[in-house]
Amino acid sequence: MIELLIQNGSNIYQPIVEDEIKWETERKGQPGKLTFSVVKDSIINFQEGNAVSFKVDGVKVFYGFVFKKERDKGNTISVTAYDQLRYFKNKDTYVYTNKTAGELIQMIADDFNLNTGTLENTGFKIASRVEDNKSLFDIVQTALDLTLQSKKKMYVLYDDFGKLTLKNVESLKLSMMIDDEAAENYKYTSSIDGETYNKIKLSYENEETGVREIYISQDSSNINNWGVLQYFETIDEKVNGKAKADALLQLYNKKTRNLTISNAFGDARVRAGCSIPIKLNLGDVNVQNFMLVEKVQHTFKQDEHMMNLTLRGGGFIA
Repeated sequence: MIELLIQNGSNIYQPIVEDEIKWETERKGQPGKLTFSVVKDSIINFQEGNAVSFKVDGVKVFYGFVFKKERDKGNTISVTAYDQLRYFKNKDTYVYTNKTAGELIQMIADDFNLNTGTLENTGFKIASRVEDNKSLFDIVQTALDLTLQSKKKMYVLYDDFGKLTLKNVESLKLSMMIDDEAAENYKYTSSIDGETYNKIKLSYENEETGVREIYISQDSSNINNWGVLQYFETIDEKVNGKAKADALLQLYNKKTRNLTISNAFGDARVRAGCSIPIKLNLGDVNVQNFMLVEKVQHTFKQDEHMMNLTLRGGGFIA
């Protein structure tokens, strides 16, 4: 059972929804998005900024605000609503010291009058940062990236039905499985055309000696297979050039694999940042492990609920 409500002041409307409702989330850099079309009658009256809530079988799925209305000649209004993360597109300057990512998010939420829920303690305090004229998304993502580098733990920020939430992705594992029967179709791409490099070349201008120092790390076997795919970067003196070249080679000296699944049976618990078990035979590789949901689009239509997924993990990138 689907329940869509729009609140305008003290008035709460349950509009007649035409066609389908789409709910989309991405793991980073984008707010949750709900799109739907309603029939304009003599009763319903709502404006940009009005609250929208969406539940499926009693499960709280989306709470956000109307940001866009589009009307056609047939008196149908197409609506785009976003959750609180839409306000993280705002730009600002922050100078902060000795804060965890959760404390940073709470500070930003207080400044922009946003509601928070569970903000997990990452256990890592960022000593000092100056973020000048950056989007709130970028400021928080930098903090999460620094946390990942230090603690080897990935955290995801999302809006949980009107409350900003920060959780470790390890705590967002679901038991539902997607296999060949649950997925109507998939697209699997393997490539050396994107972020694949078998030779790393780093350059450092040593001002003390006046000599340009070059650091190279390469894989002769894959150069024979693929030709030279070179990554080049100029580095500063604070970096151990050889160690960085070796680390970059380990990161990039492989095919990139992408996996998207279309029209899988829907589950309203699945959102970007959660992990689900995948069991698929893709021809040259068998996938049988948990994968992180990088992006998901749910489509609700009458008694049908399907979802499209972009996945990463186990050698796959999004």
